[in-house]
Amino acid sequence: MILNQPSVADETELTVRRTIDIHVPLEKVWAAITEPEHLARWFGQRATLDDLAVGARGTMSFDGYGDFPLRVEELDPPRTIAYRWTSESTRAEDYAQEDFAQSTVFRFTLEPVADGTRLTVDESGFESLVNPTASLEGNRLGWDSELDELVAYLQAE
Repeated sequence: MILNQPSVADETELTVRRTIDIHVPLEKVWAAITEPEHLARWFGQRATLDDLAVGARGTMSFDGYGDFPLRVEELDPPRTIAYRWTSESTRAEDYAQEDFAQSTVFRFTLEPVADGTRLTVDESGFESLVNPTASLEGNRLGWDSELDELVAYLQAE
């Protein structure tokens, strides 16, 4: 079993980063971070994505917190995908392109390693939020639990 380090928040740069190792092939990790049916198994309870392309839109839904619209910002399969998501829960269809003013971007980067895959998540853009410091800490804690769930999900398959 791998012991992955927790997320790190940089209060100067207003970023969160976490790198984990997962004992599964890169292709399985790629599917888990890009396909709604897999996202809903470890990251929130429901996920939608209208396409796997830059500009595609979707929603991440978390019980007790609501629906959070997202948009694909960057795509380099099977190595990198970046999503922009809002800081406010709302219906995705009610969100226009310009409504992502208060949002952050989280970027997944995958790298093959000898016994599986190294995944790094970097989240930035907290300066656009109403309370950047609280959001930074909340998301740091969130990435700890969500990525631990990803590891458990993938290694249990």
